[in-house]
Amino acid sequence: MIIPEPAPTGTPRRAAVAFIFITVMLDMLAMGMIIPVLPKIVLGMVADDTAHAARIFGIFGTAWALMQLIFSPVLGALSDRFGRRPVVLFSNFGLGLDYVLMALAPGLGWLFAGRVISGITAASVATASAYIADVTAPEKRAGAFGMLGAAFGVGFVMGPAVGGLLGAIDLRLPFWVAAGLSLANGCYGLFILPESLPVDKRAPFRWRRANPLGALALLRSRSRLLGLSSISFLGNLAHHALPSTMVLYASYRYGWSEKAVGLTLAAMGVCMMAVQGGLVRVAVARFGERRTLITGLVCGILGFIVYGVAATEVWFWAGIPLMALWGLAGPSVQGLMSRRVDADEQGRLQGALSSLTGIAGLIGPGLFTVIFSVLIGPLPGAAFLLAALFLAGAAMVAARVTRGL
Repeated sequence: MIIPEPAPTGTPRRAAVAFIFITVMLDMLAMGMIIPVLPKIVLGMVADDTAHAARIFGIFGTAWALMQLIFSPVLGALSDRFGRRPVVLFSNFGLGLDYVLMALAPGLGWLFAGRVISGITAASVATASAYIADVTAPEKRAGAFGMLGAAFGVGFVMGPAVGGLLGAIDLRLPFWVAAGLSLANGCYGLFILPESLPVDKRAPFRWRRANPLGALALLRSRSRLLGLSSISFLGNLAHHALPSTMVLYASYRYGWSEKAVGLTLAAMGVCMMAVQGGLVRVAVARFGERRTLITGLVCGILGFIVYGVAATEVWFWAGIPLMALWGLAGPSVQGLMSRRVDADEQGRLQGALSSLTGIAGLIGPGLFTVIFSVLIGPLPGAAFLLAALFLAGAAMVAARVTRGL
């Protein structure tokens, strides 16, 4: 049953919604900028011991994902209690100061602390999604969430390229630039960002709900919400096949150089941005969220199958448009879920979804890299085929749980 919602109260300035988009984009840009340089900084701190550096870097990644898992529901619940504005601004200033800390970090302990703080403050993406849900009519939310997905894409496509160029000048320079972007955006938000959640729609903060288990309990409390959230989880889990194995797979199977891999990843990102930034809105308006969701999942299944069986690089490239159309699915399922909770629960919902993303982040990389390493001889594309199976499961759930919508 869909909970009736009044129209959003007031009409926040267009600049405020643009600010949320820019905030998410800059968050992703800043994270992307440090990808090329952080492993090299770690390597320099362990006397160029590559194996040891890999283990340390893996611990950093796990700690970051764990902080996302723990603090996404906390910040989501805080935004339901105190409003979205203070949490979003806290994220901007927190990330800015964290990048300053990492730029100055003299050793691994300080770098680790920086990654922990980054995981906490970057968890505000859930609050940004809740802000969009506050100010967007229910039937238009899928398109708005697609725009946020496009902001992710812009950041991740541009970030590593910018970080690599800056890192060539100085390994610490990307951290200083990321800090400046985050702090400048926070200062701008102090003047431009209005609150989106009226006082009379706020919910009291309770620790029993502001934790991963408490937040996930929300997903069991609404009709169809658990099924919809399982679709989101399986999609996030499948996604990790790409960042976990793409570089190794392309190098092993096609003999690609770093440049070829980078250009291919950029092409994938640009295609995904085009889908999420423009096509989602059109598809949902014409076909509805259910059909758009199922179409996106089917395209993702086909895309992963093409990636997994492509004997030549030409066939692999042919799968990129199919994989890009998978981008129809995420915003559609997010839009369906946001319509099934009250206004004072949007933060909890987005926090719960971010917790599911964190769980997927803890499981996916290890799972797909093990599958790739074990089956690299007889079936080098096994990780992508496993991801296709996860999406097939998501599609079956989607067909059942969205029946009648």
